[in-house]
Amino acid sequence: MSNYNTPFEIHVHGDVVLRADVTFEQLQEALRPLWKYAGAKSLADGAASSYEDEPGIEFKPKDHLLQICWTVNGDEDFRHNLDEMCMSINELAEQGASIEVTFYDTDFDEEEESADAEARDDFVMLFVGPTPAAIMQVQRDLLVQDVINMMERHFDGAELGGVVAEIDKLFGERFDALVNSLELGKPPRGTGGAGGSGGPGGHGGGRRPRHLH
Repeated sequence: MSNYNTPFEIHVHGDVVLRADVTFEQLQEALRPLWKYAGAKSLADGAASSYEDEPGIEFKPKDHLLQICWTVNGDEDFRHNLDEMCMSINELAEQGASIEVTFYDTDFDEEEESADAEARDDFVMLFVGPTPAAIMQVQRDLLVQDVINMMERHFDGAELGGVVAEIDKLFGERFDALVNSLELGKPPRGTGGAGGSGGPGGHGGGRRPRHLH
């Protein structure tokens, strides 16, 4: 599928902590939607990125870690492959994780386009995890980081405890509704907060820099 006539360069980036018993064969099957899309016959064949300076798709068994920094040429149909991959990774994940996917418009040239022209770039944040609670935990932590990063431009971090509490309340209400419908276990309390470290940047405000990690 990967070729130079496709409308997008698609960059997938994220780290996923895997269960200790996950094998390379299981991971290869779970990531089949990625490497097969790239036209490869196996994970080993398709793990390399389109860019030599990117590590690609790496399985670190000693650390029980999947690291992805991988670019492929493709189209909008790649989104279906991402959905399929996430469903498979959920079954192998030890804890929740986020995966960033950026679609870069290959036909857009910032130097040649008119001032009012806009690229068809798109950015998607995916979440994977062994349970809905684990996934919701990552979503909560990322939202807190983003909100705190934005509000600390105007307020001291120590003043934002109430904001974090309201975010926790919203996620608590959402999870209570999920528990009532699916009878799931309670999620852990949120980590991080007003003093938490910054999350992934670039969630808006112009075109995302290419290969900035």
